[in-house]
Amino acid sequence: MMPKIVIRSAADSDFPGMAHLLRTLATTFIVPGMPPEAAATFLRENDQPALLAYRAAGHVTRVADIDGALAGFISIRPPHHLFHLFVAERWHRRGVARALWDAARAQAAPGAAFTVNASPYAVPAYAALGFRCDGPPQCRNGVPYQPMSWHPPASAFVPAPQP
Repeated sequence: MMPKIVIRSAADSDFPGMAHLLRTLATTFIVPGMPPEAAATFLRENDQPALLAYRAAGHVTRVADIDGALAGFISIRPPHHLFHLFVAERWHRRGVARALWDAARAQAAPGAAFTVNASPYAVPAYAALGFRCDGPPQCRNGVPYQPMSWHPPASAFVPAPQP
């Protein structure tokens, strides 16, 4: 049985754990194969001070707790760019990313479309959340990514009644 996932706003006390989780997952799934300088830059631009700076710049960050422990986090850069989505490896394919994504979408304006620059490893996970590739893979400063976007289902739009 899956324990209950609690989604809440990130507190200052969450950021050390978030930074540790991001670094652990990045060194396993994102930076291998990158030029060393690009890997070091990526890790520095996503360490604890950077995560706090993103929040100070307006990113909306939520965490997923399971049994009182950090299971993952999501960060949205306004207005609708999914900037971070990291889930502890033990919770992969257990609904944590979906719960975080659903919570982030629920806070957005109705009908909002989202973008993400997915790591090559994460493309299938984003596709499972409904994202679609927007063109070919890209590379910026030695960091490969796949531009993707998510659009609400057409059924989410209800036309205004005609007078």
